[in-house]
Amino acid sequence: MSFPKEFIWGAASAAYQIEGAVAEDGRGQTVWDVFSHTAGKTYEGHTGDIACDSYHRFEEDLAALLALGVKHYRFGIGWTRIFPDGRTLNEHGFDYYDKVVDLLLKNGITPWITLFHWDTPQALEDEGGWQNRETAVLLAQFAGVVAKHFRGRVTHYYTINEPQCFIGLGYEAGWHAPGKTLQGAPLLTCWHNAMLAHGMMAKAVRAADPSAKIGLASCGLCCIPETDSPADIEAAKTAMFTFGMHPDFSLFSQNAFLDPALSGHYPDHPFFRQIDISAEDLAMIHQPIDFIGLNFYNSSIIRAGKSGPEYVPFHRGYARTAMRWPITPGMMYYCTKFIYERYQLPIYITENGLSCNDKIYLDGKVHDPDRIDFLQRYLREFKRAGEAGVDIRGYFHWSLIDNFEWSNGYEERFGLFYVDYMTLDRHPKDSALWYRSVVESNGENI
Repeated sequence: MSFPKEFIWGAASAAYQIEGAVAEDGRGQTVWDVFSHTAGKTYEGHTGDIACDSYHRFEEDLAALLALGVKHYRFGIGWTRIFPDGRTLNEHGFDYYDKVVDLLLKNGITPWITLFHWDTPQALEDEGGWQNRETAVLLAQFAGVVAKHFRGRVTHYYTINEPQCFIGLGYEAGWHAPGKTLQGAPLLTCWHNAMLAHGMMAKAVRAADPSAKIGLASCGLCCIPETDSPADIEAAKTAMFTFGMHPDFSLFSQNAFLDPALSGHYPDHPFFRQIDISAEDLAMIHQPIDFIGLNFYNSSIIRAGKSGPEYVPFHRGYARTAMRWPITPGMMYYCTKFIYERYQLPIYITENGLSCNDKIYLDGKVHDPDRIDFLQRYLREFKRAGEAGVDIRGYFHWSLIDNFEWSNGYEERFGLFYVDYMTLDRHPKDSALWYRSVVESNGENI
């Protein structure tokens, strides 16, 4: 058995990570503009001011997509290009995105829009940011305006990308913008407002375009069993859906996002009882959606212990990426299967890839055999999930091109295309040519 006949292959990016042009055509400041310009917050003080300059060089990104042979592209709409202060419409905010969408459609590529990929307007952060319920209301307003604008051209939307990251790393750990370290009720308030935003956005998009297909993009703790024993498999599944199981960040939980969004309730845990949460709020969060997006990179290994699931340490010399993330391809089978069994919605991998120490070799090419090996291992396991009955619909590689990798700046390279940050030229890596063969064969060559 292979990938389904209608399986889609794509690539992904995010607005702040590739666009640059942070002060052009009326764009307002985001929290990442301020955070990246704060000393000590990003690797070597890197910012997204220029990034990959996709705002001016999108035709080169389109050429990269065409070179891959993919027919689907996931990308973000910058909130502050459309509403610079989060409230006031910028008439020229859509000019760039109109060009992007029209060029994609002209070339037979379906746009998949991510409505929020962490670029909160700084003006709203100054008013409390995600501690302020109005931020959710205003983000939903933005979502509705975007869906109305692109009605008839764009049919697929993601509401929020990885709340586990932008709240967990931005408001709990302080590693990402806006760099806060909240605990208890203030942290839960941020989380709840983000969940409300998801529901309000889904409702606003459906009101603006009833034909639109809507999903979410989740990350968080993923767990695979140490062995294929029933006990270890059950332990891994239990750990993956146990709030607070992550050893470092409480909010890095799959069900903290997926349970309220897809089942209408928060996990049964004291953390979620620190503020009053109304039935009306839960109903707003629990909007019907069409598919689940999963951003999968690495997982923990779990075994059944005497008193419950136990973490299994990675052994000395365990294979890791350049970012030091462990390579755990089994997550594409087990974790996808766990989520599908729990929520029964079609599954897309919205992000998957790795950072490598890429460079242009003396022969003028970028050789990245580690990336090819990584992707082949992960995609084999994803195919296995489909063969086991999981409704797998598509795969988006992260990322199309090297880009600004948040607090890691330009140190990490995830792209299928190498970006020379001195010239901004794009160069295909060996993995780009390999991925094209995967797309052309619908994964038969994996």
